Amino acid sequence: MFNRRLVVAATLAVLIGAPVAWAQVKPPVPPISDAVAKAVASSTRSEKDKARDGGRKPAEVFAISGIKPGDKVIEIAAFGQYDTNIMVNIVGPTGHIYMYDLPYQQARQEAPTKAFTDAHPNTEHAFGKFDEMTFPSGVDLVTIDMYYHDLSINNVDLAAFNKKMFNALKPGGRLLIVDHNAEAGSGRRDTNTLHRIDKPLILSEVQAAGFRLVVDSSLFANPMDNYKIRVFDPTERGGTDRSVFLFEKPR
Repeated sequence: MFNRRLVVAATLAVLIGAPVAWAQVKPPVPPISDAVAKAVASSTRSEKDKARDGGRKPAEVFAISGIKPGDKVIEIAAFGQYDTNIMVNIVGPTGHIYMYDLPYQQARQEAPTKAFTDAHPNTEHAFGKFDEMTFPSGVDLVTIDMYYHDLSINNVDLAAFNKKMFNALKPGGRLLIVDHNAEAGSGRRDTNTLHRIDKPLILSEVQAAGFRLVVDSSLFANPMDNYKIRVFDPTERGGTDRSVFLFEKPR
């Protein structure tokens, strides 16, 4: 569970008519469930993936997401299966992971992704343009891990895409977005060159689709980050200042 005092305080403020900025409610990482802990520690994960965990903090990220056994999950930009290999074990045989990638990934990712889905009957995968695809409905969670900034680079209509994600989720369903922060006020100036995006831009675009922000986490906060350096630079990789947003489709 999230920090009950913060949530209760915000709820009381609503009841008495006081303004509440949900973006300011920053609960600590909730307890990491056994399902999440076991999935992160699983022997099915490669040592290469586990070596990245220090910079990715998957246990904490998935604890924030609220993912649990039996959930149906849409994963946007699943290529490489770093997150998928964890989530597939969290949701278990009664859950399902719907994996999606853009067409430019097909040449390199089709074979390994097919091998992954063949080995995991609770997964499926498709290539396509995200703002034009048909997604399943009634899902519990959508994840976009360090890829939201890439959507506009690849000419995805963000308004259409965000609304599709909203419609795919069941009432109370959640959208998790993690992304590299850019210099304040920069908008999309650095998305193509540095692979960074201005934090308020994500908030405004996602909320415009009808989502409510419930968590704005400082899990990856790094005040020493150099916003003028590409996120793939060896001096930056794994240590960028990142936003972690959890949105909810109102019940």
